[in-house]
Formats: sequence, structure tokens, C-alpha cells
Amino acid sequence: MAWAQEFLVKYPELTLFLVIGIGYWIGSLQLGPLKLGPVTGSLFAGIAVGQVAHVPVSGTAKSILFLLFLFGIGYSVGPQFMQALKRDGLKPVLVAVVMSVAGLGTAFAVAKLLGLDPGFAAGLVSGALTESPAMGTATEAINALPIPEADRARFVAHIAVADAVCYLFGAAGMIWFLSSLAPKLIGADLVASARALEAELGITHQAPGTASAWRRFELRAYRVTEGGPAVGKTVAEIEQGALPQRIFLHRVRRGDGCRDLALDDRLEAGDIVAVSGRREVLVDLIGRQREEVEDRELLDIVVSVVDVLVTSRAIAGRTLAELATAETSRGVYLRAITRGGQEIPIAPGTEILRGDVLTVVGAVPTVERAAKLIGPIVRPTEQTDFVVLGLAIFLGGLVGVLVTIPIGGMRISLSTSVGTLLAGLVVGHLRTRYPLFGRIPDGAIALMTALGLAAFVAMTGLHAGPIFFQAIAEAGIGLLLGGMVVTMVPLIVGLYFGHHVLKLHPQLLLGALAGGQTMTAAMAAVQERSGSTVSVLGYTPAVPIGHILLTSWGTVIVNLVAA
Repeated sequence: MAWAQEFLVKYPELTLFLVIGIGYWIGSLQLGPLKLGPVTGSLFAGIAVGQVAHVPVSGTAKSILFLLFLFGIGYSVGPQFMQALKRDGLKPVLVAVVMSVAGLGTAFAVAKLLGLDPGFAAGLVSGALTESPAMGTATEAINALPIPEADRARFVAHIAVADAVCYLFGAAGMIWFLSSLAPKLIGADLVASARALEAELGITHQAPGTASAWRRFELRAYRVTEGGPAVGKTVAEIEQGALPQRIFLHRVRRGDGCRDLALDDRLEAGDIVAVSGRREVLVDLIGRQREEVEDRELLDIVVSVVDVLVTSRAIAGRTLAELATAETSRGVYLRAITRGGQEIPIAPGTEILRGDVLTVVGAVPTVERAAKLIGPIVRPTEQTDFVVLGLAIFLGGLVGVLVTIPIGGMRISLSTSVGTLLAGLVVGHLRTRYPLFGRIPDGAIALMTALGLAAFVAMTGLHAGPIFFQAIAEAGIGLLLGGMVVTMVPLIVGLYFGHHVLKLHPQLLLGALAGGQTMTAAMAAVQERSGSTVSVLGYTPAVPIGHILLTSWGTVIVNLVAA
């Protein structure tokens, strides 16, 4: 045992990776509906290892990893942040703002009532509101306080203690509230409300965990018969005549050769034409009247599947039903829509927003033509723009140091952490306008956010481990009960505000509540209970606001309690 302690202390860098590995394993364990996740798992693993050995923790390494995480988060939500402030997304945004303010106010009141020090108060915020990044901003704020170094170290350790105490109910309580209690409080049937919203949007319901063998879109070959209605008509006339059904004529075999069709080409008797469209349309509209032909050469069209970033003002703000008949969509089929990292339902009433990523499929020239009108194709890249990455974090941190906000008689600095988060937000937003600006591969962003926060929290746990039980004894049961209050009050306030004031649909409201406290697991619980993914439409506008405000509260609560 002594050898193990000596090894852990002598090689803190190896100890950190040990803690991260154990933390991810702990985070993967399922406790009923609750899954701790890798961040909380790393915190508990760090605390446990810290009980065994007093592992030295590098403040500089913690800061670097945390800044990388914050930039990655900002970069990820940036494309949706400005759009979240517009149109129907405004209501979920307001829910997130009201919840965040209510959470901060409740946490401050509980901290004053219980006489908590700045560290316990900050951990109360991060744990009860399930926003672990607030631990980082709070740590920076504590290190800036004009107090003895020993007090700073003690307060920083208290952050991890309070977070660990409050997080369990913060996560489990939110899952239970959103999936069980909240629908009863507003008299909503989760399944019925989900079906109603799906019907309104035109979503066809399919049971979770199942898949259909039926293919939505097909490419088939048909012979143009003598005296048939297609003879002598142009491609454009035929496609327009089929509306509102979407069929497209791609290639023709005339004689012994095959060639692509243009819109002004006229069909002749005996032509064999490659036609694409929904399967039921091809069967009902064409197949019952025309001879289908097996012609592999004609149907051997090179198909492209790409992700396209929506930047065009002509596309943003329009529904899929509106876009289906636009020239932009000719010969192009939509496979998926991703918004803020979450896949959203495809339905006629679904509105496309700037920053959405559309996964489209079609013939290569057709897809490239459509992409020119929609936005840039997001092609995989392995190159990170380190010029933008480095300068953005530096300039964001500089702004965070220089900008102060007056609150009462205090002036609170934004801090390098919040400045870096905002820098990531700006760069992420700019890439929707200038797609080649500041490109960072998705894998690199995933590593920055996952490893950055997990490592930061693991080191915080190592720092808190030696005094964990002593600190719990000092805080008492009041910290646990106070954390429950801080978790529940914002949820209740947000629920009634969204239901009675904003008149939000129950599914969108529950999604917004989960997003306001950045708890994806709570949204997943609502989706599981309702049997529908539609609540994600409320989650995606709210979660960027929740990340920004709740992360900033780490700085604010420390300064408020320390004043």
C-alpha cells in the first residue's frame, strides 16, 4: 500500500489517467434511470484516489484543460446560438433564462441561510444545477479572491465536495421531475401530447427500437409507350405535372446509348427513363400504367451522401413542405437534420434554421448544385486551425480579464473561463457564415470537450479527496437538502412560466427545461416515457443558453458569497 501511495504521488500524470479511466467506467454504470456520466464518474474516482494518496495537482494543467473544454463547448453551440434567439426558439430560450436566474437566486439564498463558504456555494450551483463547468469558473474566481492561500485551497476543495453531494439528486431529481411529476402538474399526458405534436408537424410515428425494411426512396426504369401522356413532353413539364408528388427524371436510354436528361429534353416513344421518388409514388403513379424495365446500366447512377451546413437566408426559416417544391430540392432527398448536435425529426412542418446540418442524398451533380444554394458541404477534415484556436482562446481570455460587470456594490470580472467560452461561441457562429474559417474536426472537438472537462474534474477530485469526509461533516445534512431545493425550484418556476405565461406545448416545454439545466439524460427520459423524440425541438434552443449562463454562475456565486 505504501508503494502504491508513493507511486501515485511521484507520477501524478499517470494517476490522472488512472482516475479518468476509472471515472469513465463508473460513469457508464446504470443506476435505474440514472447514469452518472464520465464527468461525475471522474469526480468520484478522483475523490476516492485522493483518499489513498495526496496527489499533487498542477493548477496550470487544470486551467489549460478547462479552457480547451470551454472553447470546444462554445464552438459546438455557436452555430445555433444566434438562431436560438429568433422565431419560435425564443420561448425555450426564455425558459432557460428564467430557470438560470431562479437557480442562481435560490443557490445564493440557500448559501446565506446555511452559512456556506464560497467553495461550498459554488459546488452547490454546479452539482444541484448539473453544470460541472461551473466548477472551473468558480475555481478561477476563488483563486482571484484577496484571501490567504490556505483558504483558497480549502475553498477550491470544497467545490468538489459540494458538487459530489448535490449532483446525485440534481441528476436523478431532474429525470424524475421531467418524466413523471411535471406532466402531472400541468395536466399533460406525455404520450398523447407527443402524438399531437407529431401530427401537427407531420411526423409518422414508429415504435422505439424498430426499423422498417421498406425503402422510402427508390430509382426505377420505365419505358415510354407509344401514344402515352409523356410522349412529346419535356422533363420539366412531367415533373411539374406530378406535383405535389416529387418525382425526378434523371437519365434516358434512347437506342443503344444512355445519357443524362436536361429539364428541356422531350421524351419520345420507346425511351427508357430512370425515375426517382418515394416508393409509393412510383408504384401508384407510374407503375400501374407503365412497363417497368430492368436496366442496370441506366440505373447505375453515382450517388452522393453529404452533410450540408445551412447558411443561405433563402433556405433558413422555411419548412420542409415549402422546400420540397423548390428548385433547390430537385433530385435531392433528405436523410437527417442535425441541430446543435441533436438529430431532430423530419416532417413537413419542420422548419430549417441557419446552422442546421442537412444530410442529403442524390446524384453527385444534383447534390453539388443543391449545396451551392443551401450552404457549404461539410467535408471531413483532419486539420485543426490552430491559428484561430490559439488566438481565440487568448483574446477571449483577455476580454474576460478586462471586462467587469457591476452587480450592486461589486464589479465582477467575466474571467478567462467565461471569456474563452464566448470566444468559442463567436468562432462557432462565424463558421456558419465563413465555413472555411476556424475549421476544427468533430473528433478534435469531441476530445477537447470530453477529455478537457473529465481531466479537470478528476484533478479537482484528487485535490478534494484528502478532506472530503471532513468537509462533509462540516457542511452537514443541510448541504444535501439545500441542493435538493436548488435543483427543484428552477424546474418548478420554469415549468409554470413556460406553461402559463408562454403557453409552450408540453413536449417543447419539457425539452426546454432539460436544456435549461443542460441535462441530456433528462430529455432522453422524457423521450422514452413519451415514445417520441419530438421534445428535442425544445431542448436545442435552450441548451446553449443554459451552458453559457450556468457556467458563468460559478464566477457570480463566489463573488456574491465572498462579498
